[in-house]
Amino acid sequence: MRADERPGLAGDRGPEVDSFYHLKDCALAGKACNGTACFAARQLNPERWAEAAKQTPRVYCLGKCFAAPAHADEEPARPPFEVRAREGIVLGRLARGGARSLERYLALDGYRGLEAALATPPDAAIRAVEAAGLRGRGGAAFPTGRKLRAVRHQPGAEKFVVANADEGDAGAYIDRFLLEDDPFSLLEGMTIAAYAVGAAKGWIYLRAEYPAARPMIEAALVEARAAGLLGESILGREFGFDVELVIGQGSYLCGEETALLNSIEGRRPEVRARPPFPTERGLWGRPTLVNNVETFVNLPWILRRGGEAYHALGFANSRGTKVVSLNSLFHRPGLYEVEFGVSVRHLVEELGGGLRGSAPLKGVLIGGPLAGIIPPWLLDTPFGFEELRTIGAGVGHGGVVAFDERTSIVELAQHVFAFGAYESCGKCTPCRLGSRRLEEFFTAAASGEVVLDSQAEEARRVVDALRLTSLCGHGVGLGEFAASAWRYYGKELSAWSR
Repeated sequence: MRADERPGLAGDRGPEVDSFYHLKDCALAGKACNGTACFAARQLNPERWAEAAKQTPRVYCLGKCFAAPAHADEEPARPPFEVRAREGIVLGRLARGGARSLERYLALDGYRGLEAALATPPDAAIRAVEAAGLRGRGGAAFPTGRKLRAVRHQPGAEKFVVANADEGDAGAYIDRFLLEDDPFSLLEGMTIAAYAVGAAKGWIYLRAEYPAARPMIEAALVEARAAGLLGESILGREFGFDVELVIGQGSYLCGEETALLNSIEGRRPEVRARPPFPTERGLWGRPTLVNNVETFVNLPWILRRGGEAYHALGFANSRGTKVVSLNSLFHRPGLYEVEFGVSVRHLVEELGGGLRGSAPLKGVLIGGPLAGIIPPWLLDTPFGFEELRTIGAGVGHGGVVAFDERTSIVELAQHVFAFGAYESCGKCTPCRLGSRRLEEFFTAAASGEVVLDSQAEEARRVVDALRLTSLCGHGVGLGEFAASAWRYYGKELSAWSR
């Protein structure tokens, strides 16, 4: 079956598929955001938060966390984009006003990385990424070079490249502004990856909650094709690659790579069991490279400047730079590109300028609600993959959501598990039932009901089941969040059990 004959998201689907999505026809008008960044800042606009809390369907992130609580009908002024690293690998163009046109992108060294890649064999491009030590910026932190090589070495002539632009972690709005203000950086990165792995077709899966990104990507695709940077014989070489844009319809789970692939195929976007991994059997059973936007955007710099130059940035097993997005509770919310190895305290106090208002910091979530909480006494932990994992947290996608003493841990847990239950795909029992059981448990506690010690113990057993037996990171992340809440805020949690 040819690629243009395959059914996809826009094709005919049954009710079992349509019923999965929350935003039919991308209907965002009139919606207030229910995401974690908006929850943490709810006291800044209680009326808006009350509106978000009662609306159906829920919207869990609009990519406006810098101005939370956010609303779909309001577009706040863009936040600052600052490079706080020795090199501006990801935010360099955004910090200089962006590159929405191809002319502007080329003037800012655009497509130099692709030229360098096409001047070498595909294996040399992969070696450069391996030497760089780049790891995925979407949460899993898998070595990107290893993933490229895995797809390259799979048998068969048909392979695919997919950009996961379903940036749904509440608190993260990194990909949103890359797509809106620097769309060619994604197209160049995808084209380099396609050359490296031997793919001729790619897809960008864009979340419905980013409506302003769609026309920017569509315009960039038209310009790139007209300039011979997509399509057949790219830059006059015997290499062709083109990209199709697919729009999601409101599902956090579609940010999980196998659920995303199912969605592109027009199937119910439930998580697939692994192995086999997408590098072996991805879209329509073909080897498929899936990376998030920020990961792809790193590739042009690496091919242009060399893997060793990239590896010189960062520290330990966390090389290069990472963009972090700070929520509205900070004095200086915005996007900041930093080298790995700075402390979490640096992110909170130096970049963010501490919290607004008089209430002291109570904790920080990095990488969305499905991650461990970092308490104030661990702010000196280095910002790195293994270092944060050691304390039960993670880099994730880089969204930094601070919350202050006005938020109780019970309230936060109720919010997170309401989100988790609402967005669960239902494929595995631990997540399908466990997330709802914990939502009920924390809802009762937050409403002031007496919680028995036996009920609290049952809840902890459910948390262990989520962490150890869930099929994907959704259930595992929920379990990691709850485990860190008991680990660092156990005294507060035990105060409402009897």
